[in-house]
Amino acid sequence: MYILRNSLIFFCLILFVSLGFSEVKKDTNEPIVITSQSLINDNKAKTATFDGNVIAKKGEVTLNANKMIVYYEEEEKGGNIKKIEAVGNVKLQKAERLITAHKATYFPEPDEKVIFSGEPRVTEGKNLITGEKITYFLKDDKAVVEKSKVYLKERKSNR
Repeated sequence: MYILRNSLIFFCLILFVSLGFSEVKKDTNEPIVITSQSLINDNKAKTATFDGNVIAKKGEVTLNANKMIVYYEEEEKGGNIKKIEAVGNVKLQKAERLITAHKATYFPEPDEKVIFSGEPRVTEGKNLITGEKITYFLKDDKAVVEKSKVYLKERKSNR
């Protein structure tokens, strides 16, 4: 259980820091708070399922979903996270940036990426990016949008 708790904390830290799309870590000591209507840990299936109005918050970043499932390895293999799925009304909010999708899947290996699917959209201010699938590579700070449409209505001023 200790490994699972540390793995969940590690995942949330990675998710919140990385999904801020190239936002710099400011305070790594800031607590991560995850609330849901229920949490089921299944050691046999190696999953932890947060269900019902899942809200994960760290600093100014908030992730909402109907359900979040964490898939992890056996403790003998390190208990590392294999993947995490957030499903149903997925919303990631940081300042003016909002990413929405029906599903988001985080893969730590080999490329450390998050795939947003099911009508994914990114809005920041009046600007909007949509596509069939948005894949964000965390280490490279690179996003690939399949069948993209970009609506630019305002530019940020560097003044």
